[in-house]
Amino acid sequence: MDVRQMRNEVLGKRVVQALESRNMEAYYVETKEEAVKKALELIQKGSTISMGGAASVKECGLYDAVSNGDYVFYDRDRVNTQEEKEEIALRAFSADWFLGSVNAMSENGVFINIDGNANRVAAYAYGPKNVLLIVGMNKIVKTEADAMSRARNEAAPINAQRFGIDTPCSKNGTCFDCKSPQCICCQILTTRFSRIKGRFKIILVDENLGF
Repeated sequence: MDVRQMRNEVLGKRVVQALESRNMEAYYVETKEEAVKKALELIQKGSTISMGGAASVKECGLYDAVSNGDYVFYDRDRVNTQEEKEEIALRAFSADWFLGSVNAMSENGVFINIDGNANRVAAYAYGPKNVLLIVGMNKIVKTEADAMSRARNEAAPINAQRFGIDTPCSKNGTCFDCKSPQCICCQILTTRFSRIKGRFKIILVDENLGF
C-alpha cells in the first residue's frame, strides 16, 4: 500500500463514520471492481433501477452490470425521444433503486449535488426506496463550503462541457453564477441527513471517478 492509499484509507473510514452518523449506510473499498461487487450485494435481483447521468456509475462498471443483469433497468440512454426520457425520469420516483454519485462531499459527510433539469436531485431528495451512490475519493473535500465550491467551480463546468451546454462556465472553466437559459446549476441540493434510516447507501472508492 503506497502513502496515497494509506491516506485515503484512514480518511475514507472517517467519512464512512460521518455518513453513518447521518443515518446512512456507508462502505469504503479500494477498487472499482470491489465497488461493483458491493453494489450488487446490496441490490436484490429483480429490482427496478433508474439513474441520472452519473459518470461514476459508468466508469466503475456498475452501469454495465445492471444493464446485463437480472434487473428491471429504466435506462434513459436506450430511448430515442425526449418524451421517453421524461417518462423514465418520472419512473425513478417509484423505483427500488436510484444510482448516482455526488458532485462533492465534505469530510463530515455532507454532500452537494447540482442539476439543470433537477430529475437527479429530486430523486435523491424523495421517491426511490434506495439511493446508491458511487463516490470516488477525488470528490472528498475538507468542509461543506469546499464542497459547494467544488460542485460549482469544478464539476459544473466539466459537466456543461460534457453535455455540450452553452454556458459561461463551459467557456471559461469556472462558475459565473449565471442566469443562462441552459444553466446547469438551476437546483442545488445539500444532503446532510437521511430521515429514513439506510435509504442512502454510499460506496467510497479509492479511485478517481466522475468529475
